[in-house]
Amino acid sequence: MKNLFITTLLLLSFSISAQERFIDNAFNLQNTVTRTYATKNGEALKLDIYQPEKDTMQQRPVIIFMHGGGFAGGTRTNPAEVKFAENAAKKGYVAVQISYRLTRKGQSFGCDYKASGKIETFKLAAEDFMDAVNFMVKNKDEYGIDTSKIIVGGSSAGAEAVLNAVYNDRLMFKDPAKYKNIDFVGVFSLAGAIVDSRYITEENAVPGIFFHGTEDNLVPYATAPHHWCDPNQPGYIMLDGSRTITQKLANLNTAYMLYSFKGGKHEHSGMPFNYLPEVFEFFNEVLLNGENQQIEVWR
Repeated sequence: MKNLFITTLLLLSFSISAQERFIDNAFNLQNTVTRTYATKNGEALKLDIYQPEKDTMQQRPVIIFMHGGGFAGGTRTNPAEVKFAENAAKKGYVAVQISYRLTRKGQSFGCDYKASGKIETFKLAAEDFMDAVNFMVKNKDEYGIDTSKIIVGGSSAGAEAVLNAVYNDRLMFKDPAKYKNIDFVGVFSLAGAIVDSRYITEENAVPGIFFHGTEDNLVPYATAPHHWCDPNQPGYIMLDGSRTITQKLANLNTAYMLYSFKGGKHEHSGMPFNYLPEVFEFFNEVLLNGENQQIEVWR
Protein backbone atom coordinates (compact mmCIF):
# COMPACT_ATOMS: atom_id res chain seq x y z
CA MET A 1 0.00 0.00 0.00
CA LYS A 2 2.86 2.38 0.85
CA ASN A 3 4.53 1.70 -2.51
CA LEU A 4 1.23 2.32 -4.30
CA PHE A 5 0.87 5.66 -2.51
CA ILE A 6 4.40 6.73 -3.49
CA THR A 7 3.82 5.65 -7.08
CA THR A 8 0.60 7.67 -7.21
CA LEU A 9 2.40 10.78 -5.94
CA LEU A 10 5.16 10.34 -8.51
CA LEU A 11 2.64 9.98 -11.33
CA LEU A 12 0.76 13.07 -10.14
CA SER A 13 4.01 15.05 -9.91
CA PHE A 14 5.00 13.96 -13.41
CA SER A 15 1.59 14.92 -14.79
CA ILE A 16 1.84 18.44 -13.35
CA SER A 17 5.44 18.95 -14.51
CA ALA A 18 4.57 17.69 -18.00
CA GLN A 19 1.97 20.44 -18.45
CA GLU A 20 3.31 23.30 -20.53
CA ARG A 21 2.51 26.85 -19.48
CA PHE A 22 0.61 28.85 -22.11
CA ILE A 23 -0.29 25.63 -23.98
CA ASP A 24 -2.04 23.36 -21.46
CA ASN A 25 -4.75 24.07 -18.91
CA ALA A 26 -2.38 23.98 -15.94
CA PHE A 27 -4.24 26.23 -13.50
CA ASN A 28 -7.54 26.69 -11.78
CA LEU A 29 -9.12 30.15 -11.90
CA GLN A 30 -9.24 32.96 -9.40
CA ASN A 31 -12.53 34.77 -8.95
CA THR A 32 -13.13 37.18 -11.79
CA VAL A 33 -12.34 40.81 -10.95
CA THR A 34 -14.44 43.65 -12.43
CA ARG A 35 -12.98 47.15 -12.65
CA THR A 36 -14.06 50.47 -14.16
CA TYR A 37 -11.35 51.66 -16.54
CA ALA A 38 -13.01 54.92 -17.59
CA THR A 39 -16.20 56.97 -17.23
CA LYS A 40 -17.42 58.76 -20.35
CA ASN A 41 -20.60 60.81 -20.68
CA GLY A 42 -21.72 59.39 -17.36
CA GLU A 43 -21.23 55.78 -18.47
CA ALA A 44 -18.90 53.57 -16.43
CA LEU A 45 -16.85 51.44 -18.84
CA LYS A 46 -15.89 48.18 -17.20
CA LEU A 47 -13.59 45.26 -17.80
CA ASP A 48 -13.38 41.76 -16.35
CA ILE A 49 -10.01 40.26 -15.40
CA TYR A 50 -9.46 36.51 -15.43
CA GLN A 51 -6.36 35.16 -13.67
CA PRO A 52 -4.77 31.78 -12.95
CA GLU A 53 -4.93 30.65 -9.35
CA LYS A 54 -1.78 29.94 -7.32
CA ASP A 55 0.48 31.10 -10.13
CA THR A 56 4.00 31.95 -8.90
CA MET A 57 4.99 33.77 -12.08
CA GLN A 58 5.45 37.47 -11.26
CA GLN A 59 4.96 38.92 -14.77
CA ARG A 60 2.57 37.23 -17.15
CA PRO A 61 1.44 37.97 -20.70
CA VAL A 62 -1.99 39.55 -20.98
CA ILE A 63 -4.72 39.07 -23.60
CA ILE A 64 -7.18 41.97 -23.91
CA PHE A 65 -10.27 41.22 -26.00
CA MET A 66 -13.09 43.40 -27.37
CA HIS A 67 -16.48 41.88 -28.23
CA GLY A 68 -18.44 42.43 -31.43
CA GLY A 69 -21.98 43.57 -32.07
CA GLY A 70 -21.94 46.24 -34.76
CA PHE A 71 -21.12 48.95 -32.19
CA ALA A 72 -24.77 48.55 -31.17
CA GLY A 73 -24.88 45.42 -29.02
CA GLY A 74 -22.88 42.60 -27.53
CA THR A 75 -21.32 42.38 -24.11
CA ARG A 76 -18.05 41.44 -22.45
CA THR A 77 -19.95 38.59 -20.78
CA ASN A 78 -20.88 36.83 -24.03
CA PRO A 79 -20.54 33.10 -23.25
CA ALA A 80 -18.00 32.52 -26.04
CA GLU A 81 -15.77 35.39 -24.91
CA VAL A 82 -15.98 34.29 -21.28
CA LYS A 83 -15.07 30.73 -22.25
CA PHE A 84 -12.06 32.00 -24.23
CA ALA A 85 -10.88 34.18 -21.32
CA GLU A 86 -11.21 31.30 -18.86
CA ASN A 87 -9.33 29.05 -21.27
CA ALA A 88 -6.51 31.58 -21.54
CA ALA A 89 -6.26 32.11 -17.78
CA LYS A 90 -6.08 28.37 -17.18
CA LYS A 91 -3.00 28.37 -19.42
CA GLY A 92 -1.28 31.07 -17.39
CA TYR A 93 -2.34 34.27 -19.14
CA VAL A 94 -4.08 37.23 -17.59
CA ALA A 95 -7.18 37.58 -19.77
CA VAL A 96 -9.32 40.71 -19.99
CA GLN A 97 -12.74 41.22 -21.56
CA ILE A 98 -13.78 44.84 -22.01
CA SER A 99 -16.98 46.83 -22.50
CA TYR A 100 -17.00 50.03 -24.54
CA ARG A 101 -19.39 52.74 -25.70
CA LEU A 102 -22.04 51.27 -28.01
CA THR A 103 -22.46 54.48 -29.98
CA ARG A 104 -24.74 52.90 -32.60
CA LYS A 105 -27.13 51.27 -30.14
CA GLY A 106 -30.61 51.27 -31.65
CA GLN A 107 -29.25 52.78 -34.87
CA SER A 108 -27.96 51.58 -38.20
CA PHE A 109 -24.32 50.94 -39.05
CA GLY A 110 -25.11 49.88 -42.61
CA CYS A 111 -25.22 51.54 -46.01
CA ASP A 112 -27.67 54.23 -44.88
CA TYR A 113 -25.25 55.56 -42.26
CA LYS A 114 -22.77 58.10 -43.60
CA ALA A 115 -19.15 57.07 -44.09
CA SER A 116 -17.81 59.92 -41.96
CA GLY A 117 -19.97 58.68 -39.10
CA LYS A 118 -18.52 55.19 -39.48
CA ILE A 119 -15.00 56.60 -39.20
CA GLU A 120 -16.01 58.51 -36.06
CA THR A 121 -17.48 55.29 -34.64
CA PHE A 122 -14.20 53.48 -35.25
CA LYS A 123 -12.31 56.32 -33.56
CA LEU A 124 -14.44 56.32 -30.40
CA ALA A 125 -14.25 52.54 -30.03
CA ALA A 126 -10.49 52.55 -30.67
CA GLU A 127 -10.12 55.24 -27.99
CA ASP A 128 -12.07 53.16 -25.48
CA PHE A 129 -9.98 50.14 -26.33
CA MET A 130 -6.69 51.99 -25.83
CA ASP A 131 -7.93 53.46 -22.55
CA ALA A 132 -8.67 49.91 -21.33
CA VAL A 133 -5.20 48.78 -22.35
CA ASN A 134 -3.69 51.82 -20.64
CA PHE A 135 -5.62 50.96 -17.46
CA MET A 136 -4.13 47.46 -17.42
CA VAL A 137 -0.63 48.84 -18.05
CA LYS A 138 -0.97 51.27 -15.14
CA ASN A 139 -2.13 48.41 -12.89
CA LYS A 140 0.44 45.91 -14.12
CA ASP A 141 1.90 45.25 -10.66
CA GLU A 142 -1.48 44.53 -9.11
CA TYR A 143 -2.28 41.89 -11.72
CA GLY A 144 1.21 40.59 -12.44
CA ILE A 145 1.38 41.69 -16.08
CA ASP A 146 4.40 41.75 -18.36
CA THR A 147 3.77 44.89 -20.41
CA SER A 148 6.18 43.73 -23.10
CA LYS A 149 3.77 40.87 -23.88
CA ILE A 150 0.40 42.47 -24.58
CA ILE A 151 -1.81 40.50 -26.97
CA VAL A 152 -4.97 42.23 -28.14
CA GLY A 153 -7.96 40.93 -30.02
CA GLY A 154 -11.53 41.42 -31.05
CA SER A 155 -14.49 40.05 -32.94
CA SER A 156 -16.24 41.85 -35.83
CA ALA A 157 -16.81 45.44 -34.66
CA GLY A 158 -14.42 44.82 -31.77
CA ALA A 159 -11.82 43.56 -34.21
CA GLU A 160 -12.29 46.67 -36.37
CA ALA A 161 -11.66 48.89 -33.34
CA VAL A 162 -8.61 46.91 -32.23
CA LEU A 163 -7.04 46.58 -35.68
CA ASN A 164 -7.54 50.28 -36.42
CA ALA A 165 -5.99 51.19 -33.06
CA VAL A 166 -2.95 49.00 -33.75
CA TYR A 167 -2.38 49.50 -37.49
CA ASN A 168 -4.11 52.82 -38.23
CA ASP A 169 -3.31 54.80 -35.09
CA ARG A 170 -2.39 57.89 -37.11
CA LEU A 171 -5.89 57.89 -38.58
CA MET A 172 -7.69 57.07 -35.34
CA PHE A 173 -6.08 59.39 -32.80
CA LYS A 174 -5.41 63.12 -32.81
CA ASP A 175 -2.37 62.48 -30.62
CA PRO A 176 -1.02 58.93 -31.07
CA ALA A 177 1.84 59.84 -28.72
CA LYS A 178 -0.69 59.66 -25.88
CA TYR A 179 -0.27 55.88 -26.01
CA LYS A 180 3.46 55.79 -26.73
CA ASN A 181 4.13 53.73 -23.59
CA ILE A 182 2.04 50.85 -24.98
CA ASP A 183 3.55 48.20 -27.22
CA PHE A 184 1.68 45.26 -28.65
CA VAL A 185 3.27 41.88 -29.25
CA GLY A 186 0.37 40.50 -31.28
CA VAL A 187 -3.24 40.72 -32.44
CA PHE A 188 -6.04 38.16 -32.69
CA SER A 189 -8.74 39.18 -35.18
CA LEU A 190 -12.06 37.49 -35.93
CA ALA A 191 -13.57 38.95 -39.12
CA GLY A 192 -11.98 42.36 -38.72
CA ALA A 193 -10.79 45.09 -41.08
CA ILE A 194 -9.05 48.45 -41.10
CA VAL A 195 -9.53 51.74 -42.91
CA ASP A 196 -6.25 51.72 -44.83
CA SER A 197 -3.52 49.05 -44.93
CA ARG A 198 -1.08 51.58 -46.40
CA TYR A 199 -0.61 52.88 -42.86
CA ILE A 200 0.93 49.56 -41.77
CA THR A 201 4.67 50.17 -41.56
CA GLU A 202 7.73 48.44 -40.16
CA GLU A 203 7.15 50.38 -36.93
CA ASN A 204 3.60 49.13 -36.32
CA ALA A 205 3.55 45.81 -38.22
CA VAL A 206 2.46 43.71 -35.25
CA PRO A 207 2.22 39.93 -35.85
CA GLY A 208 -1.28 38.52 -35.81
CA ILE A 209 -3.78 35.71 -36.20
CA PHE A 210 -6.72 36.30 -38.51
CA PHE A 211 -9.92 34.29 -39.07
CA HIS A 212 -12.19 35.34 -41.94
CA GLY A 213 -14.76 33.96 -44.37
CA THR A 214 -13.91 34.71 -48.01
CA GLU A 215 -17.51 35.77 -48.73
CA ASP A 216 -18.07 37.83 -45.58
CA ASN A 217 -21.15 39.93 -46.30
CA LEU A 218 -20.45 42.61 -43.69
CA VAL A 219 -16.70 43.03 -43.18
CA PRO A 220 -14.65 42.40 -46.33
CA TYR A 221 -12.20 39.50 -46.45
CA ALA A 222 -9.82 41.44 -48.74
CA THR A 223 -10.44 45.00 -49.97
CA ALA A 224 -14.06 45.93 -50.62
CA PRO A 225 -16.84 48.23 -49.42
CA HIS A 226 -18.02 47.89 -45.83
CA HIS A 227 -21.34 45.98 -45.89
CA TRP A 228 -20.86 45.86 -49.69
CA CYS A 229 -22.51 49.27 -50.04
CA ASP A 230 -22.90 50.80 -53.49
CA PRO A 231 -20.74 53.87 -54.25
CA ASN A 232 -23.83 56.11 -54.36
CA GLN A 233 -24.97 55.13 -50.85
CA PRO A 234 -24.12 57.28 -47.78
CA GLY A 235 -22.36 54.39 -46.01
CA TYR A 236 -19.98 53.57 -48.85
CA ILE A 237 -16.46 53.19 -47.46
CA MET A 238 -13.67 50.88 -48.56
CA LEU A 239 -12.03 48.70 -45.92
CA ASP A 240 -9.02 46.38 -45.95
CA GLY A 241 -9.79 43.00 -44.43
CA SER A 242 -7.70 40.07 -43.24
CA ARG A 243 -6.40 39.05 -46.67
CA THR A 244 -5.11 42.54 -47.46
CA ILE A 245 -3.66 43.05 -43.97
CA THR A 246 -1.73 39.77 -44.05
CA GLN A 247 -0.41 40.52 -47.53
CA LYS A 248 1.04 43.74 -46.13
CA LEU A 249 2.49 41.88 -43.13
CA ALA A 250 4.05 39.34 -45.50
CA ASN A 251 5.65 42.14 -47.50
CA LEU A 252 7.11 43.51 -44.27
CA ASN A 253 8.42 40.06 -43.26
CA THR A 254 6.13 40.00 -40.23
CA ALA A 255 4.68 36.84 -38.73
CA TYR A 256 1.03 36.00 -39.22
CA MET A 257 -1.44 33.13 -39.41
CA LEU A 258 -4.48 33.47 -41.67
CA TYR A 259 -7.41 31.06 -41.56
CA SER A 260 -9.50 31.56 -44.70
CA PHE A 261 -12.89 29.85 -44.85
CA LYS A 262 -13.85 29.41 -48.51
CA GLY A 263 -17.39 30.65 -49.07
CA GLY A 264 -17.73 31.58 -45.40
CA LYS A 265 -19.68 34.66 -44.39
CA HIS A 266 -19.69 36.69 -41.18
CA GLU A 267 -20.24 33.66 -38.95
CA HIS A 268 -16.46 33.41 -38.68
CA SER A 269 -16.52 36.38 -36.34
CA GLY A 270 -17.41 33.77 -33.71
CA MET A 271 -14.78 32.33 -31.39
CA PRO A 272 -12.96 29.51 -33.28
CA PHE A 273 -12.93 26.97 -30.45
CA ASN A 274 -12.00 24.10 -32.79
CA TYR A 275 -8.77 25.92 -33.64
CA LEU A 276 -7.77 27.32 -30.25
CA PRO A 277 -4.94 24.78 -29.78
CA GLU A 278 -3.34 26.19 -32.94
CA VAL A 279 -4.04 29.74 -31.79
CA PHE A 280 -2.34 29.24 -28.42
CA GLU A 281 0.57 27.44 -30.06
CA PHE A 282 1.08 30.46 -32.34
CA PHE A 283 0.78 32.78 -29.34
CA ASN A 284 3.49 30.83 -27.56
CA GLU A 285 5.92 30.23 -30.40
CA VAL A 286 5.58 33.51 -32.28
CA LEU A 287 4.21 36.20 -29.98
CA LEU A 288 5.97 35.12 -26.78
CA ASN A 289 9.12 33.50 -28.17
CA GLY A 290 9.76 35.52 -31.31
CA GLU A 291 9.59 32.92 -34.06
CA ASN A 292 8.77 34.33 -37.50
CA GLN A 293 6.09 32.09 -38.98
CA GLN A 294 3.87 32.95 -41.92
CA ILE A 295 1.05 30.42 -42.06
CA GLU A 296 -2.01 30.26 -44.32
CA VAL A 297 -4.73 27.69 -43.77
CA TRP A 298 -7.71 27.13 -46.05
CA ARG A 299 -10.90 25.52 -44.81
